[in-house]
Amino acid sequence: MQSIYWVVTWACHRRCPHCYDDRFRPYVHDALERVIAEGQRAYPRILANLPDAMRWRDAAGASHSTSLMLAGGELLIDGVRERLFYPLLDGIADRWGDDAPRIAVQTTGDILTDDHIEAMLRRGVTSIAVASIDDYHVGHAGEGKFRLMVRLRAMMARQGVTEIDLGLARTKNISGKSPSRTPGAGGPTFVFFGAQPDLWIGEIWPRGRAWINGLSNADYSTNFCARWSGGKGFLDLGRAGSEVAIEPDGSLYPCCVKTKLPIGSLAEERLDDILADLRAEPALRAINAGDPEGMGLASGWSRENFRAAAATIDPTGRDFANPCIGCDRYFADHLGKVLAERRQARLARNSTACLAGIEPVDQR
Repeated sequence: MQSIYWVVTWACHRRCPHCYDDRFRPYVHDALERVIAEGQRAYPRILANLPDAMRWRDAAGASHSTSLMLAGGELLIDGVRERLFYPLLDGIADRWGDDAPRIAVQTTGDILTDDHIEAMLRRGVTSIAVASIDDYHVGHAGEGKFRLMVRLRAMMARQGVTEIDLGLARTKNISGKSPSRTPGAGGPTFVFFGAQPDLWIGEIWPRGRAWINGLSNADYSTNFCARWSGGKGFLDLGRAGSEVAIEPDGSLYPCCVKTKLPIGSLAEERLDDILADLRAEPALRAINAGDPEGMGLASGWSRENFRAAAATIDPTGRDFANPCIGCDRYFADHLGKVLAERRQARLARNSTACLAGIEPVDQR
């Protein structure tokens, strides 16, 4: 894959109103133990079921390392950091050695320390993304975000980590004065971004607490599926644009926004096998093309049917319409059952192959 977005834990020290999943929140005592244990159980199996070659090829045929984005929650909070996050980084090194993917870490940045940065760099992290540069994170509203950025820039400089501009920033305060630099051009890097109107998901995904609080400003013309970290290209294993998202228990999704149901589990099966099988499913080919409106064409859902299903009333009483809502309803009404049947068939084939002592057949 070109990129893999792996949510390692639900544990977070914040409960932001715009968060796309209500499971991202503070956990204490037994509840924290449970979410840490979930990640501890799953990550060795997920690592084993990721591709042996974490590479992709661009249009010219040049080979590049996969970008593996590790995120929470917040990976640097006490408990998660030493018991789950750092062991996972060590596991990545054990799995791929010198052929390891480029490891990026997403953090809110407000609890980041020099020691954390040093520990991550020592374990192979090449990029740190500070994803809280917006007005939704308590303490970061207004000038608060810029004060945080000043502090983090000084900290990164002490550790030899260079700022890059991904072209997402639109204001001088956010883009800063550091020279633009291509990710992976040499040496560790960091970047700032957040849910601002002119940054990445400015409209905010219609998910989680953002949905409950009526904060998504997306309309029907807002096609998250065709954007960065949307579903477009997710089936194209080894090619430019390919990306999938993983939850702590190994649940697999075609996008960071997340479909109504997972398309498989990396705690059970190899990524290559899941994607090879799902290329036969027309609805997922539509997502792969960045055309969610076409998901149901092969099963009798016209584009008009999809548009009607994409219209709803949000929890605050607003009229709302977005392709993500239509996708959710198609999953609930039809695709969820199809995916469950395909999963059972794959597991049965693999079980039979294992009993026979042969490699599972590649369904491509």
